[in-house]
Amino acid sequence: MSETIRITLLVENTVYQPGLQAEHGLAWHVKLGDKQVLFDTGQSDLVRANAAQLGLDLGRLDAVGLSHGHYDHCGGLPGVRTAAPECSIFAHPAATAAKFSMDAQGKTRAMGMPDAARELVQSGRNVIATIDPTEVVPGLFVTGEIPRQTDFEDVGGRFYLDAAGRQPDPLCDDQALYFHSRDGLVVVLGCAHAGVVNTLHYIQKLTGEKRVHAVLGGMHLLNATPERRQKTIAALEACGVAQLLPVHCTGWPATPELWRHFQDRCLRGSVGTRLDFIR
Repeated sequence: MSETIRITLLVENTVYQPGLQAEHGLAWHVKLGDKQVLFDTGQSDLVRANAAQLGLDLGRLDAVGLSHGHYDHCGGLPGVRTAAPECSIFAHPAATAAKFSMDAQGKTRAMGMPDAARELVQSGRNVIATIDPTEVVPGLFVTGEIPRQTDFEDVGGRFYLDAAGRQPDPLCDDQALYFHSRDGLVVVLGCAHAGVVNTLHYIQKLTGEKRVHAVLGGMHLLNATPERRQKTIAALEACGVAQLLPVHCTGWPATPELWRHFQDRCLRGSVGTRLDFIR
């Protein structure tokens, strides 16, 4: 028997629908039968306001997955946990580490989890550590830590574990969400700090499925060299991607390049975007 999986974009940098709001961040709502999962939570409580506007009851969440420990992906966690006190949290242990980014002038700023979110994850209550691939609800998985195999991908910027900018952050906490559809794999990204190509190749290896039907999310290509952008496009093409939805940190000029190459296979994503997949 076929089943529809609906994905709704609750937080993103852009919005075009009345009554909804945008912020720099990302949050995906996934509904599979009677199960509901949130992948990332944005940077504030906006995720709850947008969910309510779209008729989604976060109080019915079974689980929350965190793609990594940056503030714009996990800042809304306390509000979400208030709405759904018994929901499970799936996160890599390194997600709670202190995290910083450095600008072109060498100045660092904190990028990690807000204290309230960190305390929730470190409490261990209904928290599942995802170093390895883990099933979140039946048929829906997070990758856990993603091996870095390509020679052209990096974490996508100058990220550090200390305020002085001396200890690079490998962002080993970066993970993606995935499931099988009747047309192939559907992969939902946070920022793909492990590299979108590394991510796809790892999921293909885990599942034995070569067909990648859809790739949705941030690809953190805003600092990518022209060579990396072109190799990424070639790899996505080699995977046979039929639907591509680049949002959030994919950046310029990568996003228009993806649109030029994939044309009608590219989808526009903003707060309120809904996609249905059949499995």
